[in-house]
Amino acid sequence: MLRCHIPPQCGPAPLGRRGMPRTPPTAAAVRCARPPRAIVASAAAQVAAAVPTAEGSGGAERRGLAERLRMGSLLEDGLSYKESFVVRSYEVGINKTATVETIANLLQEVGCNHAQSVGFSTDGFATTTTMRELGLIWVTNRMHIEIYKYPAWGDVVEIETWCQADGRIGTRRDWIIKDLANGEVIGRATSKWVMMNVNTRRLQRVSDEVRDEVFVHCPKTPRLAFPEENNGSLKKIPILTDPAHHSRLGLVPRRADLDMNQHVNNVTYIGWVLESIPQDIIDTHELQTITLDYRRECQHDDIVDSLTYIEETEEETSNGSLFAAPHPEEQRQFLHCLRFAGKGDEINRGRTVWRKLAR
Repeated sequence: MLRCHIPPQCGPAPLGRRGMPRTPPTAAAVRCARPPRAIVASAAAQVAAAVPTAEGSGGAERRGLAERLRMGSLLEDGLSYKESFVVRSYEVGINKTATVETIANLLQEVGCNHAQSVGFSTDGFATTTTMRELGLIWVTNRMHIEIYKYPAWGDVVEIETWCQADGRIGTRRDWIIKDLANGEVIGRATSKWVMMNVNTRRLQRVSDEVRDEVFVHCPKTPRLAFPEENNGSLKKIPILTDPAHHSRLGLVPRRADLDMNQHVNNVTYIGWVLESIPQDIIDTHELQTITLDYRRECQHDDIVDSLTYIEETEEETSNGSLFAAPHPEEQRQFLHCLRFAGKGDEINRGRTVWRKLAR
């Protein structure tokens, strides 16, 4: 049943015996108090055309309905994709703005919808025909997100995404995030992805067959969300061996943290990293930048330790030597390590930059 969202007031279709709608089960039932008839008729016709019959339902029909209802599409050149999202109440945090996990989930969603719009499979994250035949999947190698302004509950964000080659072993995907109300760029992100064999769990080079399937949908010349030289997305994250300044030990994946690739989803790692940030930073700052290098996958029965280190900058003295100096109070910077409890193998390393909250 379709619930109409056209003012002045809408409600479900009247119910008959046993709580069932009086309309036939294959029809889209629409009931409004005083609806504009032309608009409702048009909406009902569109939905009726998209809804499969009881006998002919299937994945293709369901995807057709989803494509009609989502607010996204390929751009004219077919090389990038835009989609708009309303920030929901359950996607905001204590500051009444979207959390960084919300932003990361939206980036993942629009990337998957882009892949689906050009014909890639929905039984995995953007797998091509050759990848499915060879048992290959995409996994995240690096993610870098910068947020200049967090959207609030009820705001509408527009996200544009595209992908392109990144050497011989992977691809990169970039995003631009805008406030749809005024067109302001409020965030950017970039990521690197590599292929993994789903049976051996080992990385594999992108074959020419897969490259032909994927890169026909990509810009022919490099297009970067971060075109600036020496931008933060390229900055290396060092190996962390010293005792951590802050830690949160014994984190356990929930069942809901696993994705369709049968391992912990990349967004979950963001939450784990933030678990070891000191509370005084959470109270006085907001996350501006996060960079994560994914080094090992995590399974449902693993136990994870989250370690945080204060990162200091290098400043030059009058005689030309370098010394370590803390960041100013307006900005704080940390390095992070996620590792398996007990054996200590590194799962993930990261960097976060925090700006002072405007009160």
